[in-house]
Amino acid sequence: MSIAAGFSSFTPSVRFSKLNIHRPLHQPSPSIITFGTTTARISSSAFVCPPDNPLKFSTLAFSGGGNANGGDNGRSSGGGGGEGGGAGDKNKAEAFMALAEIGRSLDSVPKDLAAAIESGAIPKSIVMRYFELEKSPLFRWLLQFGGFKERLLADDLFLAKVGIECGVGIFTKTAAEYQRRKENFMKELDFVISDVVMAIIADFMLVWLPAPTVSLRPPLAITAGPFTKFFYSCPDNAFQVALGGTSYSFLQRLGAILRNGTKLFAVGTCSSLVGTSVTNALINARKAVDKSSAGEVEELPILSTSVAYGVYMAVSSNLRYQVLAGVIEQRLLEPVLHQHKIILSAICFAVRTGNTFLGSLLWVDYARWIGIQ
Repeated sequence: MSIAAGFSSFTPSVRFSKLNIHRPLHQPSPSIITFGTTTARISSSAFVCPPDNPLKFSTLAFSGGGNANGGDNGRSSGGGGGEGGGAGDKNKAEAFMALAEIGRSLDSVPKDLAAAIESGAIPKSIVMRYFELEKSPLFRWLLQFGGFKERLLADDLFLAKVGIECGVGIFTKTAAEYQRRKENFMKELDFVISDVVMAIIADFMLVWLPAPTVSLRPPLAITAGPFTKFFYSCPDNAFQVALGGTSYSFLQRLGAILRNGTKLFAVGTCSSLVGTSVTNALINARKAVDKSSAGEVEELPILSTSVAYGVYMAVSSNLRYQVLAGVIEQRLLEPVLHQHKIILSAICFAVRTGNTFLGSLLWVDYARWIGIQ
């Protein structure tokens, strides 16, 4: 046991609070040791008596004073900082209590999750959500992958949102293309196909990158550069709720927008390269079959279209999906409807469908404005 205490020239005195053997474990009675003018507190919640053996105690958590950053989870090194060792110690004690309630040991969970529990980086609710997800064969398989694990622990409807986004993508984007092009829809079908192909490739990443996460990554190496440390400390969503014991600064949240924007630029550019290549292949096939259309149909400019779509993804899509996942869903809908998953899923379906349709309209206007269509 480690006790944070300071020594002075005064005569040390020891004072223990009155022991109440009938006090429940969730209401610890702290013991206080005083050395001169400095006080150290030992939380009685650090000990748990297993129900099968009342004489066997297991040490779970230790609460020491003096370290204001004791609860930092390693992601806040870039400037956000932790909210204090108290929150981290509370998370740790409650997480171990959750393990005891379920009858699981720390060795029975993945190493990254176990490390987060030991460091006090995640609260009891996240531990309980992991065990709930583990009951499903599909989720148990997905939890083997770090990216899915971090997102499912933050949002147990993440997979449903991926399905919603990809499922409605083709329909809404095609409808938006028709709304804008109307009588020219069939004449510009090659452009429509290009837009839909690009959208399908990008839809998954638009859900993946801005999704709130529970960080289980280990701390960076000391030799990492300042920029690497800063962006590593940023949240995955600029508006996501910080777990107890952690916090994000305003700069870190801006960094999340910039980092995701860079990734979405790469995704948009690459998906556009595929989409325009497919469209040009269709145009050439039409020319080979219908000689009369050779002068009517022109190939799409691959490079300019790809870069333009990358910029659109980095700016418009990035901001819309950051707000959708971090503000509308996590901060507004989830707190109110977290006990009504079916209703929550239905509302998320409606909101994401509207957002996808809006994005298609904005892309057509943007493409015409810069002259690539």
